[in-house]
Amino acid sequence: MNRIFLRVMAGTAISLLGYAVFAFLLFNGLNTVRFQQFQEELAEPLVQWLRASPESHLAVLDRLAQSSDARQHGLVEQTFGLTRLEQDRLNSGHILFKPASGLYQVVTRLDNGPLWFVMRWQNPLEDSALWLGQIVALEASVLNEESRRKRLVAWSDFSGYQFRVLSPDLATAEDGLNAFHQARLRNNSYLFQYDEKGLPDRLLLSLADGNTLEMSQLRRFNPWSVGIILALGVAGLVFLAAALYFLLDTLDRRLRKLETMASRIARGELEARVDESRFDALGRLSRVFNQMAEHIERLVGVQREMIHAVSHELRTPVARIRFGVQMIEDCESAEMRAKQISGIDTDIQELNELIDEILTYARLEQGGPILDFQEVNLLDIVNQVVDEQQRVKPEIVLSCEFQGASKQWGKTEAEPRYIHRSLQNLVGNAMRYASSEVVVICNFSEETCRIDVEDDGAGIPESDWEKVFTPFARLDDSRTRSSGGYGLGLSIVRRILYWHGGQAFVSRSELGGAKFSLVWPRQQSHEAV
Repeated sequence: MNRIFLRVMAGTAISLLGYAVFAFLLFNGLNTVRFQQFQEELAEPLVQWLRASPESHLAVLDRLAQSSDARQHGLVEQTFGLTRLEQDRLNSGHILFKPASGLYQVVTRLDNGPLWFVMRWQNPLEDSALWLGQIVALEASVLNEESRRKRLVAWSDFSGYQFRVLSPDLATAEDGLNAFHQARLRNNSYLFQYDEKGLPDRLLLSLADGNTLEMSQLRRFNPWSVGIILALGVAGLVFLAAALYFLLDTLDRRLRKLETMASRIARGELEARVDESRFDALGRLSRVFNQMAEHIERLVGVQREMIHAVSHELRTPVARIRFGVQMIEDCESAEMRAKQISGIDTDIQELNELIDEILTYARLEQGGPILDFQEVNLLDIVNQVVDEQQRVKPEIVLSCEFQGASKQWGKTEAEPRYIHRSLQNLVGNAMRYASSEVVVICNFSEETCRIDVEDDGAGIPESDWEKVFTPFARLDDSRTRSSGGYGLGLSIVRRILYWHGGQAFVSRSELGGAKFSLVWPRQQSHEAV
């Protein structure tokens, strides 16, 4: 699977995991602040009512505490455990809501005096509604129907709750209160009704005239507010954008390095290379880029070397031809002129062979010829080359051996013209440098083809084994220009084997001389051509 895809997926997964942790902390942090504010807002209507007339309203609270469940409240001179920030909030008129000894303590100032008003609630949602509901019920009990209606509207606008009076029959018909609920309402003077989530949905309070005060639209905390959803959405986009930027920036920086190296090569800095250590798509692209750069550098080097070598190699036959032409002018006899003409013809033939070698090597080196791979019989090619070379130098003993199952696997896929030429070059070189014997050993199998050409000549020093494949290479006197050749034959052999997916190399022969080997696969993939 594509490593870049895996890296992007892994980076995305890590960013999503990081976002999940951050979103959880953000959600809890924001809702902690919102819930604290919500709790303070629960006490806001009651505190505002108390601040309107502290002395009389405190008396109302005292009377309610005596007639129902004990409501803990009162004026105190100081509270303990408050931070400096909490004290500053109280001094500025805010409401402070904080846990204290299993209860929830609501602290505020009713006026600018030295005393603080403290309420202690067990259940903020129910207690805040019950305190305010009982105050409204107490006030509504002493009003006539018209005044009560107006006062309840005012209470609704003031507190944000919805108040209305229900007759006993209406309450039972609308709400389906059973006998148990009615008994609780009569005994406790109030009854909470809950929704499917277990949150208080409505408060019913008994009035002195037998009617029921309904207090609805009780406040509840919604953790999934629009602001929270927007905050989480924005955080998610930021995390995803950051992850994508980091991943794409890494790819962009690597592409920019590749672009920089390409620009350097275009400027002539052929040694420029990119890092190819990573095993992903860009790593593979970097390896191909480096191979291309090496190929270009080698081609440019070969081109420079060929220009230098060709100018040197062409100079000798051209000089001899010029000298021969000048000698013809001075020749007095027809025999001398014929000799000079023959020499000129030989030099022209040599010049033609050199040009052919150069063009062949250039075609193979510049990206390869269009090879026409076909099924050929290597046994016939080997025997043909051996017969041809034996006739050239009959004084050298030239033998051919087919080892193992070579005759069974003699048919292979190759370009017959170039395989013939590569083998001809090796056998020709061996015949040229051998003392008395040359052996051609063939070993063909189902997978590979191998041909070894050995001679009993002076051999090649191991330090020069690679040098002999260099174009226009010259070794010691045992293999110099005097024995023939232009230094391109072995270079052509190696390039032919390269385009066949194989290789050519040299080693030491058991006969005492050099051993040249050709190895290539029997079947061609056709992709490298």
